[in-house]
Amino acid sequence: MQTADLLVHDAELIATVDDGRREVAGGWVAVTDGVVSALGGPGVPQPEALRRVDARGCLVTPGLVNTHHHLYQNLTRAYAPALTGGLFDWLVTLYPLWARLDEEAASVSAFVGLTELALSGCTTSTDHLYVHPRGAGDLISAEVAAARELGMRFHPTRGSMSLSVKDGGLPPDSVVQDDDEILAESQRLVEAYHDRSATALTRIALAPCSPFSVSTSLMRRTAELAESLDVRLHTHLAETADEDAFCLETFGRRPVDYLADVGWMSDRVWLAHVVWPDAGEVARLGAARVGAAHCPSSNMILGSGLAPVAELRAAGAPVGLGVDGSASADSASLWLEARIAMLQGKLRQGAAAMSARDALEMATRGGAECLGRTGEIGQLSVGACGDLAVWSLEGVRFAGALSDPVEAWLRCGPVAARHTVVGGRFVVEDGVPVHPGLDEQLAVHRRVSARMQAALA
Repeated sequence: MQTADLLVHDAELIATVDDGRREVAGGWVAVTDGVVSALGGPGVPQPEALRRVDARGCLVTPGLVNTHHHLYQNLTRAYAPALTGGLFDWLVTLYPLWARLDEEAASVSAFVGLTELALSGCTTSTDHLYVHPRGAGDLISAEVAAARELGMRFHPTRGSMSLSVKDGGLPPDSVVQDDDEILAESQRLVEAYHDRSATALTRIALAPCSPFSVSTSLMRRTAELAESLDVRLHTHLAETADEDAFCLETFGRRPVDYLADVGWMSDRVWLAHVVWPDAGEVARLGAARVGAAHCPSSNMILGSGLAPVAELRAAGAPVGLGVDGSASADSASLWLEARIAMLQGKLRQGAAAMSARDALEMATRGGAECLGRTGEIGQLSVGACGDLAVWSLEGVRFAGALSDPVEAWLRCGPVAARHTVVGGRFVVEDGVPVHPGLDEQLAVHRRVSARMQAALA
């Protein structure tokens, strides 16, 4: 038997979230050359390993997958003047601050935000960066460099806005671009960074911001470009009742009808929020295998509503979880989003409607499917990426939680990962980020954040 690079052994339980949803009490998992090379229980011989991690008293899960984020927004976290209105008022208040984004701001916000995610057991994150001020530099490349430095698996999207206030949109002129510039930059970034291998650390998707911030032409042309480049598509949709009203007034169509009109009703697409589809629209999204990034904390903070998560899943739509930007959700913990998703599901449809296993599945397999990586990430199975999280189930918070480790993991807490491992390499070890530069980056982050928030002082 080949010597493994890493062996995590004697876990209280390994929740594989694989095709058979196997759960292995007293189990172990081996990672070699970045992928899961073997997995078994107490009666199965373990390989020799260069490094062994004792997981007694711990739950081991696949690394969590974050399907929607705006990393730059942690520079304006819990910004007080923006906390009194709904989504549209919130955006109008914050756009002037975000107009000060530059490469330094994109880099440090990505470093801090991805570290925060890793502490919550997240190993793969997307990002939706749609604010590109004139003269700001190459913001996506700055994010990619930060993710690579940390060793996180990263799916940034080339976001865009093309309609400013003068065009009937919400953002100021300084942060929008014309369609040709957006499409050219989109293609450049795909050619520069998109890795199609099964163990890719970096992939790119294309992401016009929303129906109320880009032109119909850009939506159509972006879908055509994504098809030609074979990359995925992402946007916000059906987030608020105000968006329904906007689309009816502007397009004479509800958001899901508009999505179909512009060529986005396909399994290449995953959408952020999806709070307000009606029953017929849920069925259409499911039939087309359009994914949904459920962002429960942000939906509550902005008063957007409770998304029909169970209905979307039952209809066949892949559903993942997203922390959303840290100017609305504020805490970028994917564990917390899983817990709130479970609680919201119970609140909407009864105590039996959403279990901890349902939430874990959305946080792992569901996210992988949204990102087009089923079988590669979001599960522990031989050949999948060696991405995992080790969660301690010991101490005061878990006293008496003896009957079900998965339910205990999400119902007790709050919980942070003991270890977060990406491709067999530790990103968080014993609850501490491995990268030595966090304190320095936090100091830079505070300086940049203060500069940005001074824009409205």
